[in-house]
Amino acid sequence: MGIFLWIGFLLFIFAMLALDLGVFHRKSHVVSMREALTWSAVWIALGLSFSLLIYFGYERHWLGLGTAIDVADNVFNDGRTAAFKYLTGYVVEKSLSVDNIFVIAMIFSFFAVPAIYQHRVLFWGVLGALVLRGLMIGIGAALISRFHWILYLFGFFLIVTAIKMLFLKGQEMDPERNILLKWTRKLIPVTSRYHGEHFIVTAGSAASLKNATPDSPAATDPIVQEAAHGTKLLTPLALALIMVEATDLIFAVDSIPAIFAITADPFLVFTSNVFAILGLRSLYFALSGMINSFTYLKPALALVLLVVGIKMLTVHWLKALLGEYFNLYLLAVIFLILAAGVVASLLHKDGNSSHRALSKEH
Repeated sequence: MGIFLWIGFLLFIFAMLALDLGVFHRKSHVVSMREALTWSAVWIALGLSFSLLIYFGYERHWLGLGTAIDVADNVFNDGRTAAFKYLTGYVVEKSLSVDNIFVIAMIFSFFAVPAIYQHRVLFWGVLGALVLRGLMIGIGAALISRFHWILYLFGFFLIVTAIKMLFLKGQEMDPERNILLKWTRKLIPVTSRYHGEHFIVTAGSAASLKNATPDSPAATDPIVQEAAHGTKLLTPLALALIMVEATDLIFAVDSIPAIFAITADPFLVFTSNVFAILGLRSLYFALSGMINSFTYLKPALALVLLVVGIKMLTVHWLKALLGEYFNLYLLAVIFLILAAGVVASLLHKDGNSSHRALSKEH
């Protein structure tokens, strides 16, 4: 019966994505701040509302929900426990996805992706991320069910990652040095200019492509002109998409262990990840213009990973100390850390603005 649950959820997600691209974003356009905030609110509302379905589904054991032991803490998830774990996982994954926005902004800047096509790249990037994370979650759940000690390995990994984020200055990613990008360019020729919203063009027909940007007409692309007739070529938009996919895969190495620290229930892990990722596109357009203002966000995210890693290593002791509501306490601690990081960043920004104003006066 559980297979129908997964099929139903996936059909709902694909229907929402089809509605997004096929109706609301059928034509490429620059996403405004108002549109980005509206869609962010929609996805967040859907993600939070899904916790109600989680509650009733696990409380009443719909289609077998809550009938298998959660090896993360060796309990059967009832409605309340499952809802707390889902919300905690959602908040953790959502907060970690914000860190991804910094890198995406750098990728778009490096490839000079026109604002009108950025949503298209992110849409297909998110679709690819859902498939990749689904595979990683499936593999992770299978490994944990057979080798419980992997949870402790994940916990140790998260703690090391958190310490590195706190005390080591991260190196800026240079897409030009990326091995995947170099291999792609060696295997498949890449056009020198954008060809509208297309990821792939064909030599001999590229000149007739519609929607090419005014400053990069397809007909004058020297790479296309030199290629043999019928040759398939990637566009810079495809390279940007490849980098976005690769970036999400790298970030998933941190986020997947983080969610398994909270729950090993595959359905809770996957659904919390999906709803966190689905809002990434609109969140990018809402925050891309002010991400540099969140000075203390990275340290806050590092502390979240540290807390989650410690929880994974000490779950049995914490449960005995804090009682049955320890998952709620974990959610509250994570929320407070993130809120403190945002507030500290805003105060730091206001402080710098006041300092610059005083300097100008003198």
